[in-house]
Amino acid sequence: MPQFKEIGAPSLDDIRAAAQRIAPHAIVTPLLESASINALTGARVLFKAEVLQKAGSFKFRGACNRLLQLNEEQRKAGVVAFSSGNHALAISTVARQLGIAATIIMPQDAPRTKIDGARNNGATVRLYDRKTDDREAIGREIAGPTGAVIVPPYDDLFIMTGQATVGLEIIDAAQAAGIHVDAVLAACSGGGLVAGVASAVRALSPSTAVYAVEPIEFNELQRSLASGQPEKNPPEAQSICDALQVATPGKLTFAVNRELLAGSLTVTDDEVRHAMRVAFSQLKLVVEPGGAVGLAAVLANKLDLQGKTIVVMLSGGNVDADLYAATLQA
Repeated sequence: MPQFKEIGAPSLDDIRAAAQRIAPHAIVTPLLESASINALTGARVLFKAEVLQKAGSFKFRGACNRLLQLNEEQRKAGVVAFSSGNHALAISTVARQLGIAATIIMPQDAPRTKIDGARNNGATVRLYDRKTDDREAIGREIAGPTGAVIVPPYDDLFIMTGQATVGLEIIDAAQAAGIHVDAVLAACSGGGLVAGVASAVRALSPSTAVYAVEPIEFNELQRSLASGQPEKNPPEAQSICDALQVATPGKLTFAVNRELLAGSLTVTDDEVRHAMRVAFSQLKLVVEPGGAVGLAAVLANKLDLQGKTIVVMLSGGNVDADLYAATLQA
């Protein structure tokens, strides 16, 4: 396995420092288990319930780690973030707690609960068309006159290191219980979560495989891992997983994921809907589409899990009520 520093991955020391930094603010989320899901899959499946994290997703960790490291001048200038939703909620939540002005650039078709949530946190929300507008260019335009700090959703070492604290908690909790984890499954969009998780997991438990899980229409990482270079999704691609829609892998995250991941699995929208229903019925948890892809992969037998111990990330729970109700009633 390559040296983590050589591929741009956060070190274990950096991850532990991030965990201490965010500890007064973030929740150490539980590992949950369902006997019925174990029986259904033939595996021991543990669920890392980041749906219970502040702001409703793992994104709070990275946002918290990033904003806590702003100096006083940067805090006064404020922050600008671009996000399909969960990063927006996380940044706006942390910014409100720290007294930092935040502008969030969000796609027009983002779930209403995420747009309203960012606004309710006091952030200024600028909407854009994800098919025709360049959100990064908009961010630079807004930040330029004020000197605000741009906080990207995944292609940032501080963000990746914050997300890596999830992997740290998984392995620390498993080892404390005497459990060896054979594999960890985490959702992937730009790759910040799975890159961070892999950095922590592979450092603490090198024999544990880490897999990304993507919507089948947005499988840019799967195709990039196969070709060895970043691939792009077609602009017409669509998925119920609003949180997992990017054009291409992040530069920093792809360098890490290419070296540390065992692969990337894909799931269909119907498989995701089924996973959302199972999470509700068996775990009593509300999981958004993008947060349910790992469970969808397990239920659809995307891996040979017989007799293995698997940790599945339930990465977010921010879903519009109408969509959720329709999914449960289907």
